Amino acid sequence: MQFQQLAYFVAVAETRHFTRAAEVSRVAQPSLSKQIKALEKELGAPLFVRARGNITLTPAGEALLPLARRMLADLETARREVQELTGMRRGRVRLGATPSLCAGLLADALALFHERYPGIELHVEEGGSRDLIRALGRGELDLALIILPLHSSDPEFVTVPILRESLVVASPRSRPSPTPRASMRITDLRDVPLVMFRRGYDVRDATLNACRAAGFEPRLAVEGGEMDAVLRFVEAGLGLAVVPGMVLRNRPGLRGTPLAKPRLLRTIALAHRKDVAPSRTALAFWRVLVSYLGTLTRDDLGDDLEVIAPPEELAPE
Repeated sequence: MQFQQLAYFVAVAETRHFTRAAEVSRVAQPSLSKQIKALEKELGAPLFVRARGNITLTPAGEALLPLARRMLADLETARREVQELTGMRRGRVRLGATPSLCAGLLADALALFHERYPGIELHVEEGGSRDLIRALGRGELDLALIILPLHSSDPEFVTVPILRESLVVASPRSRPSPTPRASMRITDLRDVPLVMFRRGYDVRDATLNACRAAGFEPRLAVEGGEMDAVLRFVEAGLGLAVVPGMVLRNRPGLRGTPLAKPRLLRTIALAHRKDVAPSRTALAFWRVLVSYLGTLTRDDLGDDLEVIAPPEELAPE
């Protein structure tokens, strides 16, 4: 089995077309087809059902696809790691982060890293924590800032907690406060229209679970949004939303009301795959991030964030 064969297989699986896959792979279509057949012969099973105008994966193809993607991603990581031996003048960091972090403190940490290592490419993928874990497992990311705890089905990751964050109730400043008190209880959200994130966001699960634990099913006015969409819907008056406190700092049209005890807290951790050591560039970003966290004051963090441990305890060796 050759890596080039796996690359051709993934191209066909993603395009569902041999000719388009050959164009994407920059190879003649007969050569690509020949390599796919050789791969099928070696594996002892067909990978595609070939019908005129309709290419689909067989069960064997479905089983191979995630493995092939991961192997190709690991090959690219190895290639980059060798290139980095030139002295951190070149390389790449593929970082995943939740939208609240992308909209908050991550930008300053990335700017600091870019200043120190201008030749290192930065690729940032924004998404819900579950989506990022899947991307990390497929080898598409080097590091990911995710929310703990992981599910029991995610044993292959190393996680280092770095921050603890409070969730708040977002409401539009153009309308009366949802409560006369300084804080809200989860039960105050009963029968109140809520704007809800799409599946894949941990804050969605945290909100739904808290409401159900309080004995009620939340009333959803809008469901399925990304972070920016959810905040805009709240500004428009469609409903309230439970959100990370840090995302409201640059939203003057929104207020954040703290939740009374039991507060909704979440732990932010830096994660990487257990079976693949972080590259030199990924470790360099890790150190820069930890160093940056160590410079933040209470005024910088606000009431919704706290660094969990002293920076020297977080830094990788």
